[in-house]
Amino acid sequence: MTDANAQETFSGTKPVEDRHRFDETALFAWLTQHVEGFSGPLEVRQFKGGQSNPTYQLVTPSHTYVLRRKPPGKLLPSAHAVDREFRVISALNTIHFPVAKAYALCSDEAVIGSMFYVMDNVEGRILWDTRLPDAEPAERRAIFEAKVDTLADLHLADYAAIGLADFGKPGNYFSRQIDRWSKQYRASETQTLKPMNFLMDWLVETTPVDDQTTIVHGDYRLDNMILHPSEPRVVAVLDWELSTLGNPLADFSYFLMQWVMSSAERSGLAGLDLQAMGIPSLEETVERYCARTGRAGLPNLDWYFAYNLFRLGAICQGIAGRVRDGTAASPQAVAMGERVLPLAEAALSFAKKAGARTSD
Repeated sequence: MTDANAQETFSGTKPVEDRHRFDETALFAWLTQHVEGFSGPLEVRQFKGGQSNPTYQLVTPSHTYVLRRKPPGKLLPSAHAVDREFRVISALNTIHFPVAKAYALCSDEAVIGSMFYVMDNVEGRILWDTRLPDAEPAERRAIFEAKVDTLADLHLADYAAIGLADFGKPGNYFSRQIDRWSKQYRASETQTLKPMNFLMDWLVETTPVDDQTTIVHGDYRLDNMILHPSEPRVVAVLDWELSTLGNPLADFSYFLMQWVMSSAERSGLAGLDLQAMGIPSLEETVERYCARTGRAGLPNLDWYFAYNLFRLGAICQGIAGRVRDGTAASPQAVAMGERVLPLAEAALSFAKKAGARTSD
């Protein structure tokens, strides 16, 4: 899928899909009781984007809200943690980090059939094409710089001071992540892929020592943020499902992936004339992040790129597994399974650059 198609496919709302309908009367009663200032009548629509946790727009005459819920049906352990999303957003509200205002969490599955939370509907632009085709070079640069600065600010936040000291386990983040995604990959496996099997072993053997613990977002990219309607400024970071305490280099190297992915791929920048487009180079981006966070530099990026591609492959396999189990929340989920092998092969190429020796 191209970025232009993604913008059209995932932007905006649609009527609620039959498989994601729920008792709107029960929701209305709950909102009236738990969301301060709420009053009807209520119109419920479903956002087109977001294939993991179904997301809805709640429209009233005086205010618009967003509801995110766990999908109904069989789920992988630890997946779709909307309660964790609600917790981290609520904590970040207290330091004015750009996230939507969190209103209330409902853990009673009897209300609409699964756990959910309600937050503010932030007005602005959600863009799906990393190349920002409608922007002038100066605005492109400013948007990229804002994305880097916002991520750096997240990593600088004092997580203990805002009540998130137990939001994750400090240290050994990469080891725990490799173990987590390996288990989820195996739980969702639909075919044997040699590159994935090699990577699961090699990454464990070569994991760098964790040097820092911060809040990590886990899926920091352009379409998981809302930009100001007219300014090159991030007004809300979205989709905190994978957030935890961990190594900030996991977050930042994931963000850097767009520079090494082919421009033939969705959101890839490799091979483009970035200078003419106004997009900072990979080196400039690393320098800006390091300056803002006080780092001297980032060694061995190839290992981090291999890790991130492996992780993406495991995530795509998880979505393919949900297609198999009938719980995927988007028709686009079907295509995710086809991405696993190319991602694994790309990860293996970076692993080789980082020193991996394979038998083939």
